[in-house]
Amino acid sequence: MTKTGFWSHPLVETAGYFSVVVLCLIVSMVLFELVTKYKNWEEIRKGNLAVAFATGGKIFGVANIFRYSIERHNSLPEMIGWGLFGFILLVFAYILFEFLTPKFNIDKEIEADNRSVGFISLTISVGLSFVIGASIS
Repeated sequence: MTKTGFWSHPLVETAGYFSVVVLCLIVSMVLFELVTKYKNWEEIRKGNLAVAFATGGKIFGVANIFRYSIERHNSLPEMIGWGLFGFILLVFAYILFEFLTPKFNIDKEIEADNRSVGFISLTISVGLSFVIGASIS
């Protein structure tokens, strides 16, 4: 038996998934703001490209994880749960990146507009989002 009705219409489902993911993305950006030692949006406003790279990588990473979650799960609560679990893994990866580079402080380097560190941060977020996304089921 197929579902019919307003809530199961593809346009309504797409709008619902979009709205929920945008809300989750906003929440994740607030959480990343709390995790980093610098103010992301203030630094971006000042033209700090390293922060823009790192933040852009996080946005892409979170959106990519939710893309996989939407693709693999049939219910909205399940999609949100797995997407948030993937986001937690991405935050863990960021903390691990900071821990595995004891010769310098990632947050300080990004705040100082070290673009190479910002770009590596972007690459780690994007790359790991594919791994996390592929593994959530």
